[in-house]
Amino acid sequence: MIAAQFDYVRVNTLDEALTLLAQNEDAKILAGGHSLIPAMKLRLAQPPLLIDLGRIKDLSYIGEERGQIRLGAMTTHYEIESSDLLKKICPLLPECAGHIGDVQVRNKGTIGGSLAHSDPAGDWPAAIIALNADLIATSKSGERTIKADDFFVDLLTTALEPGEILREIRIGKPKGHTGQAYLKMHHPASGFAVVGVAANLTIEDDVCQGASIGITGVSSKAYRPSAVESALTGAKLDEQTIANAGAHAADGVEANGDLFASADYRKHLAEVYTKRAIAAARDRAR
Repeated sequence: MIAAQFDYVRVNTLDEALTLLAQNEDAKILAGGHSLIPAMKLRLAQPPLLIDLGRIKDLSYIGEERGQIRLGAMTTHYEIESSDLLKKICPLLPECAGHIGDVQVRNKGTIGGSLAHSDPAGDWPAAIIALNADLIATSKSGERTIKADDFFVDLLTTALEPGEILREIRIGKPKGHTGQAYLKMHHPASGFAVVGVAANLTIEDDVCQGASIGITGVSSKAYRPSAVESALTGAKLDEQTIANAGAHAADGVEANGDLFASADYRKHLAEVYTKRAIAAARDRAR
């Protein structure tokens, strides 16, 4: 298919992008384009204007500042996957990035574009929730901070308001004995997550002092399984504890079903992959 007619502007600064967005309510932001362009070709999206952020170098960076990891929204998946700094201080991010698409997608796609798209089978939302990230949204009116738990609202819907652009992702630098893991069942055709689970554990003497879990692929949006986290916190992470906690991975969740995986199968996979991710994170903390 061919996209409907549209105008295209490639901006050089964030302020220029925000001005255009404020003037054109129906405009769409082009980051990596791996979700938006296919949707436009299928005419599922027909924006009158595309605002391309590709030339704004100030939005692409990986850094550490005052105990926080800071990622520019235009940082590519590959830049995160290959970052020596992140492999050292927050390995969940490079691991998650390595599960995304193929080499071509990872070299062009961006973390900000993926998060703002809020695909229910996207990988980044699970990791961002597990890392308790703050997402910095900016507009002509100023900036605001959105907690990861509040950012993903529904299918392809986020807490970003009209006129806002996701500028930065901030993550507290892990402290103490921390173990992290991201495990995923890839859809054999698309590579998206049938189920993906990110686990972020703080462990002292085999006892879980803190657990943060994010799950994607199961429901209309990524979510935090609070019952799993509660079952882990304060407990010794033996196999029985992990099995009991993982059994709550899909509590209260309305699971998606399709030709590849029924709702019940997705719930089952959520339990299986949650147990595996917790065990992997535990072992890496030792």
